[in-house]
Amino acid sequence: MSIIVHHHPFTRAATVVWMLEEVGVPHTLQYVDISKGEQKSPEFLALNPMGKLPALQDGDVVVTETAAIGLYLADRYAAGRLAPLMDDPDRGAYLRWSLFAPSVIEPGAMAQAAGWAFKAGQAGWGEHAAMLASMEQAVSRGDFLLGDRFSMADVIFGGTLRYMLRFGMVAASPGFTAYSERLAARPALQRAEARNLEIAKAHGLA
Repeated sequence: MSIIVHHHPFTRAATVVWMLEEVGVPHTLQYVDISKGEQKSPEFLALNPMGKLPALQDGDVVVTETAAIGLYLADRYAAGRLAPLMDDPDRGAYLRWSLFAPSVIEPGAMAQAAGWAFKAGQAGWGEHAAMLASMEQAVSRGDFLLGDRFSMADVIFGGTLRYMLRFGMVAASPGFTAYSERLAARPALQRAEARNLEIAKAHGLA
């Protein structure tokens, strides 16, 4: 049975298209018209009570949250290729940077932009400067987060970084720019961007 992705090209579901292009498994993109509130329909809320995209169906399995979808796909369909195996020493770093994106980068950047008042020691994302320094260190160890080895962590972390650079949510740096350019050269990402653009045009969004 083909994987179904509930999709809109201007949501995080766009990154799931990149994930699937990297994994290379058959899938269907099911358009959800968020302008009409279809993500809040009873049918969709039965899949994801949050009423947010993306949502992935793989047979009877439903996965939401972009990072979780990436980890699921890599473990199930690209273990040893896009996901280090359980006994691989790279597994720890792989999980670390995959989860750093939604748990640190996203809230940390939002807190900085909105001027939230909080105690860094009590917030899971910590200090903004430390966050940026950690990110710089992560992308400077090699071509990818695991050195010379590309993994699903690069899609999750890199997709977040590319989005934030595009919209000025994180300041560009030589390290961030070079890493983003390496990701942009990947054929799977280029195919995903073309598909997302095609769907946007088909629905009068571009």
